[in-house]
Amino acid sequence: MLKTVIAVLLIGFLAWLLQGIRPPPPRICGSPGGPPITAPRIKLRDGRHLAYKEHGVPKETAKYKIVSVHGFGSSRHDASLATAEAVQELGIYLVTFDRPGYGESDPDPKRTYRSIALDIEELADHLELGSKFYVIGFSMGGQVVWGCLKYIPHRLAGAVLIAPAINYWWPGFPSNLSREAYYEQLPQDQWAVRVAHYIPWLVHWWNTQKLFPGSSVIAGKPMFSRQDLEHLPKLGNMLPSKEYVTQQGEYETYHRDMIVGFGKCEFDPMDLNNPFPNGEGSSSSSVHLWHGDEDGLVPVTLQRYIAEKLPWIHYHEVAGAGHLLSYTDQVKEGILKTLLVREK
Repeated sequence: MLKTVIAVLLIGFLAWLLQGIRPPPPRICGSPGGPPITAPRIKLRDGRHLAYKEHGVPKETAKYKIVSVHGFGSSRHDASLATAEAVQELGIYLVTFDRPGYGESDPDPKRTYRSIALDIEELADHLELGSKFYVIGFSMGGQVVWGCLKYIPHRLAGAVLIAPAINYWWPGFPSNLSREAYYEQLPQDQWAVRVAHYIPWLVHWWNTQKLFPGSSVIAGKPMFSRQDLEHLPKLGNMLPSKEYVTQQGEYETYHRDMIVGFGKCEFDPMDLNNPFPNGEGSSSSSVHLWHGDEDGLVPVTLQRYIAEKLPWIHYHEVAGAGHLLSYTDQVKEGILKTLLVREK
């Protein structure tokens, strides 16, 4: 009798665990019962669709064309850079898009750094942005820009990484430095990224179970700096709602971001070569990395090391700034002008 009870309980536990591990299927936009399609979209090489939004001056008269890549938990509607005065002053056309699985872009179950770099290239070709264009990425979107520098450098006129997310397991980091930075995270985030790296098939369960806390970023309670907290009230009306961002399922947004961003290293950014060897010393055709020295989400020590290892990157560290530094008007203007305005 006891053995039977134990067996039933064990089977029940395994069934519960399996149900929690297996993420629900995504609710594809435009499918029966799925969210509606409201955005302009392009059809990609594998049949997926990518939703986008255009900002700034008309493309036909623009002097500069930029593809902007949003961060974790955001979407094509987050275009803070498009509100900078420099957009009109310099003649900038800027396009944002929902990354795969976000908003109205179809999920990509095979998403990698390479695949999303090719998505960006296809988007640029569909919109006829020319043989070369600029890319700007914030946070997890900054990590995407590393992929563009790796896989489509021949298409880039310049690039900006804003507080780009890092992978603590990139082999170019000295082990003592990455370990120290790793333990600067909240304990729950140490566990969340560890699961994403070592046992990615458990990421969905880890961040949806109620036994202990999952990712603080997913929970909306990350280690924001004082300046970040000052920005939050005004961002409430600027950023897209969580309902829109995750309408196809949190696994395809938050969880897959973690798997790609903290998983097995596809390449090491510190092995990259300068994509603009003839542009060093000028602002045009160059790569810029902007970071706040009080960023509580991405350790500044690792960005400093990357900038040291890659001297062709123009590194801009903003004193007193946190992770949301690009929502400061002065920084927004600086990002665009240092990228686009050639030094005299």
